[in-house]
Amino acid sequence: MGNNVPFIDLITPHAALEEEIVSSFRKALRSARFIGGPAVENFERQFAHFCSTEYCVGVGNGTDALRFALIAAGVKTGEIVITVPNTFIATTEAISQAGALIDFVDIDEKSYTMNPEKLREYLETKCTMDNRTGRAVGLKTKAPIGAVIPVHLYGQMADMDPIIALAEKYNLVVIEDACQAHGAEYFSQKEQCWRKAGSMGMAAAFSFYPGKNLGACGEAGAVTTNDDGIARKVQMLRDHGQMRKYVHAIEGYNGRLDAIQAGILSIKLRHLMQWNDSRRRNAQLYDKVLAEVDGVILPHQHKWSKAVYHLYVIRVKNRDEVQQFLLQSDIATGLHYPIPLHLQSVYADLGYTEGNFPVAEKVSREIISLPMYPELTEKQQRYVAQKITECLTSIASRTGYKNGKG
Repeated sequence: MGNNVPFIDLITPHAALEEEIVSSFRKALRSARFIGGPAVENFERQFAHFCSTEYCVGVGNGTDALRFALIAAGVKTGEIVITVPNTFIATTEAISQAGALIDFVDIDEKSYTMNPEKLREYLETKCTMDNRTGRAVGLKTKAPIGAVIPVHLYGQMADMDPIIALAEKYNLVVIEDACQAHGAEYFSQKEQCWRKAGSMGMAAAFSFYPGKNLGACGEAGAVTTNDDGIARKVQMLRDHGQMRKYVHAIEGYNGRLDAIQAGILSIKLRHLMQWNDSRRRNAQLYDKVLAEVDGVILPHQHKWSKAVYHLYVIRVKNRDEVQQFLLQSDIATGLHYPIPLHLQSVYADLGYTEGNFPVAEKVSREIISLPMYPELTEKQQRYVAQKITECLTSIASRTGYKNGKG
């Protein structure tokens, strides 16, 4: 490979598992059970166990999972769902497509996940209590606040205890966006134990897009929950509202997980803990080799967090120049996410402008995602660190300005 460092390697792990994957595919061909059936049910049981939940319902993709979870949890048309502006648009698409209204709170600058104090501030200062319903109502929109979606970003869970406490106080549904957090854990002070991503909210959404820690060879997703009613509702929503064939209790969607992807996911799930451990080791090496580089802010893992490093995201000034320098050095990088959602033209009607969510805006200008995958070598990581150092040293000598450690 030389000094070429791809952003992600989807070839090596599939080459290692090729015979198992092909065998699973042959089994699907020979049974002709392409939709539903034993392969899907088997994966659902396995992933529910992995997440320490009672139920898992496989669906077509992560966006389906989040939309179905909101609907199944009882979020109603016209209610407000609160989330964060630094996430992929699928989070807010799911809210809109469930018939709800979008609103945002800012993030914690260290974890880049929802800041519980900003959520508290929103509920206390931007809402009033409806004594008749016991629900918070937005002062501006007059719409009831129905749910909150904390996004477990880059492989680290949001600070769930205070978020859940606020949700209980204000009668809100909590749906976890766990699409980047397969296997991540959170230490709950309230429960005095570690909890898995996907097990703390009323329901949670996972994506198995190929680049995820647990990725399919195509599109796939799942909803996890401990609520039997939500699981059954998602099962109907994914399959045109059918209770059984041609018996429709509700209008639903075509959002099923196909058997071929389920079979592949079952194979790969057996390796997920090992892959996550490799990602953690890679993150530790990045931390070590970048620790003394002036101008780099490293990822922060809170003491209550066991992150799985879906992405390894640093912050630097002159981010675009750094990214271009790395590209010229044959190092691929990513930006997750360069434009916060409240500043996207599609959400102009929400009325937000620059300065409304200063932490998310600041972070969005500085973040850069470095290559991260289980097969990443020490040589590759040291080369990445070398080139980052060269670039920032050049910027400092040219401008006379040092970024500082932040």
